[in-house]
Amino acid sequence: MAFVRLLALFLFHMSLVGCQHTQTSQQASSSPGEQTPLGTDSLSFPWSRLRLPRYIVPLHYRLLLHPNMTNLSFTGSVQIQIDVQNNTNWVVLHSKGLQISKATILNENFAHLSDQVLPVLHNPSHEQIGIFSPRVLSSGQKYFLYMEFGAELADGFYGFYKSTYRTSTGETRTLASTHFEPTSARMAFPCFDEPVFKANFSVRIRRSAEYISLSNMPIVKTVEVNDGLLEDRFAASVKMSTYLVAFVISDFKSITATTSSGVQVSIYAVPQKWLQTHYALEVAVKMLDFYEEYFNIRYPLPKQDLIAIPDFQSGAMENWGLTTYRETSLLFDPLTSSVSDKLWVTMVIGHELAHQWFGNLVTMEWWNDIWLNEGFARYMEYISVEATYPDLKVEEYLLHTCFAAVGHDSLNSSRPISSPAENPTQIKEMFDTVSYDKGACVLHMLRHFLTDDVFQSGIVRYLRKYSYKNAHNQDLWDSLSNTCSEEDFISGKHCYSSSQAAKNAYLFAGEHLNLTAMMNTWTLQKGIPVVSVTRKGPRLLLRQERFLKTVLPSDPVWPTLQKGFLWHIPLTYKTDVSSTVHRHLMTTQTDSIHVGEDVSWVKVNSDMTGYYVVHYEDGGWDEMTKLLRENHTALSYKDRTHLIHNAFQLVTAGHLPVNKALDLIGYLRLEKHTVPLLQGLGYLEYFYRMIEKRNEPELSQNLGMYILRFFRAVIDQQTWSDNGTVSERRLRSEVLSLACHLDDPPCLERARQSFKDWLQSNGTLNLPTDVAETVFSVGAQDDHGWASLLHTYNISLSAAQKQKILFALTCSRNTSKLERLLELGLEGKVIRSQDLSSLILMVARNPQGHHLAWNFVKKNWDTLVEKFQLGSFCIRNIIIGTTGQFSSPEELAEVQSFFESIKEQASQLRATQVALDNLQKNVRWVQRNLETLRNWLNEQMK
Repeated sequence: MAFVRLLALFLFHMSLVGCQHTQTSQQASSSPGEQTPLGTDSLSFPWSRLRLPRYIVPLHYRLLLHPNMTNLSFTGSVQIQIDVQNNTNWVVLHSKGLQISKATILNENFAHLSDQVLPVLHNPSHEQIGIFSPRVLSSGQKYFLYMEFGAELADGFYGFYKSTYRTSTGETRTLASTHFEPTSARMAFPCFDEPVFKANFSVRIRRSAEYISLSNMPIVKTVEVNDGLLEDRFAASVKMSTYLVAFVISDFKSITATTSSGVQVSIYAVPQKWLQTHYALEVAVKMLDFYEEYFNIRYPLPKQDLIAIPDFQSGAMENWGLTTYRETSLLFDPLTSSVSDKLWVTMVIGHELAHQWFGNLVTMEWWNDIWLNEGFARYMEYISVEATYPDLKVEEYLLHTCFAAVGHDSLNSSRPISSPAENPTQIKEMFDTVSYDKGACVLHMLRHFLTDDVFQSGIVRYLRKYSYKNAHNQDLWDSLSNTCSEEDFISGKHCYSSSQAAKNAYLFAGEHLNLTAMMNTWTLQKGIPVVSVTRKGPRLLLRQERFLKTVLPSDPVWPTLQKGFLWHIPLTYKTDVSSTVHRHLMTTQTDSIHVGEDVSWVKVNSDMTGYYVVHYEDGGWDEMTKLLRENHTALSYKDRTHLIHNAFQLVTAGHLPVNKALDLIGYLRLEKHTVPLLQGLGYLEYFYRMIEKRNEPELSQNLGMYILRFFRAVIDQQTWSDNGTVSERRLRSEVLSLACHLDDPPCLERARQSFKDWLQSNGTLNLPTDVAETVFSVGAQDDHGWASLLHTYNISLSAAQKQKILFALTCSRNTSKLERLLELGLEGKVIRSQDLSSLILMVARNPQGHHLAWNFVKKNWDTLVEKFQLGSFCIRNIIIGTTGQFSSPEELAEVQSFFESIKEQASQLRATQVALDNLQKNVRWVQRNLETLRNWLNEQMK
């Protein structure tokens, strides 16, 4: 979806062993064929675990659904062919919120095992049902479990839920769509809702003639049932997990093309947005062609539909053959979508189509390894877009993905990539920065370490070996290091036996590499290392420790938080005497490398291909500052960006004074590349936005003046147009947005005039897309402009334009307007509920709104949890995003107090601890750096 395991695996196997003991004790003692009388009252629920028993395996679901689009409910039936592997009287599976009206079990000849309707027991806390069979189900036999059920179409964004859109004539139309990942297929039909229970699905959907229905597979035929009611019968699916099943009933329109291998690709959207589907179609066809070649495995389905759903919580979802998207993630309107919007659409499609192989064809065994899906799909976004749309310069964004991961991973509240997750809330929380961004960056490091060819052939080996199956981390490491099972080895395949793996995996830099041992240090322990580098004559002395931004080495807890952490770090470095990238595997706490006497500078972690922070001790940062000032092009733009990032991270962690980092970016007056420029500007903007929310008017004014003065030449170079390369256009958006936020007179004057022209044109003038958000934000400052923008927001058919206008509306300095926006978001009509979490964060970004947003969250906490579900990324973003604006001890105490008041929920969430860590980091940053920053600025302003 649009973000290893020795311990977890051990616990998992232990739980299975435990299951077997429990199963035998919980099975009826009667022999096969004997019938037990039905004593419903005396039955107690037969299963106590969160995970289902493994002794019943589903093989094939025959699913019939009939959604009633008038009364917004649905009825259905499912016949599940099951394989019984232990004698038992019980079938335990998942169901949530379904009224089950009938349950029967039939043998292989479709004869009923009982002449009575079978009792169904519910265990709502585990979202499970148990069906009791008076006749024992025999080990080694197959049966059919048949159930009839019904429910309301869900509110919210999970399960089988309703969505609406308004036509251009103002009529509201309804559709029904699904979102099952991770644990919501059970809201649409009773099922074995765990990724390891892969099965085939034959779906039938009943509908009236004004609708169409879509599912994972193409329609084989449509029959009339009665009175104009139609039934679409879909082809049987390939073997897949329940969370990938999907169906949509709507009146959408589509556009279709075919890939070079004959896969039919269609883009669906509400009828009046049909014209915005063309770019997505072009991308999807290109991407499928690319992936078929890269993975060297044909896409296994005959079609791939991509559909834009008006109400959608996440960015997109990779249902096999029917990927679902937020409108902003799929639709592209050339008149109102910016170059950043275009890149976003391209990357999200790249992500979801990568999942068709990574996740769908090969699925993680359990949610603790969701990074195998999400880390890969996030990384493949970069590989696929770089190959298919090189002009989008996607490689410039990968650094930021890794920077986001570093930010999260340097807090003590981070978690290992592979972490235990059992209940639905914990499972939802796994879809986070660690799974997506850190997962992608660790794979990027591995790819550069092994080389592109070795990495790609290992991936293909992994996908081929585990097609239509489930895998875990070790399977990936074995595939990448060319090892395999003893059976494969004996059969003469080109691979090592597992016993040889440690000795023979890869000869690298003169060392034998045990890939599993190396990668376990990145996936089974949390955090990120900092490598401290000291130059001593011809040698580089290296020391690694855990990088933490919330604790200082002088703090009493420091030794405890460092204990036991060690990484196998694939170091790379460049020097001034050769263009070669040198490599070294660091597997100990301290190490040294011979670089030679004649080397004047060494830059470690070339192009940030490695996932670690570098600290240049003993005057090393002064050397780097000197190098950037005298000859910055001696380093690549990625290396320059990496230096800026590391310096400011080290400031936050207390390893470097803030004035040293500010001196380092002094060279930016000479910088011509967008990425390092934006990195340096981003830190200054971050400081400004934190200080403007404190009662420090003189300091914020001085910092604002310094930024405008320092970047004057860059600001003045910008045109208010959509001309230039992707990088130039991105710089324009960011720079002009900040300049106007800092009340730069030329910027404000130009934006006001553009807004006035736009208003007077009555919607006929299209603003340049790269500056539209800035123009709207300035225009929103007076009552008339704000009201006009809200009206345009209400009627706009462009999701991209609506997003820009919503941001502008939240820039108002009028608190009553900000309160009104939050109320509209909560109501969910003018501003859809799907946009509420980002609306809250936008309001929190505004100095007039940051306490307003936090108070809103506290007041409406129960409603927000009901709307988005406890572990969802929306709740996580709300918690971390609103509190992330605070930087005083009083604010910290207030947040702690609120979390204490919702203790039962807060204790289930990792996000609350992340929020507190972030806030403590801010408080300490201010205490350590504010005076230094003030003095440094006074020096600069002389």
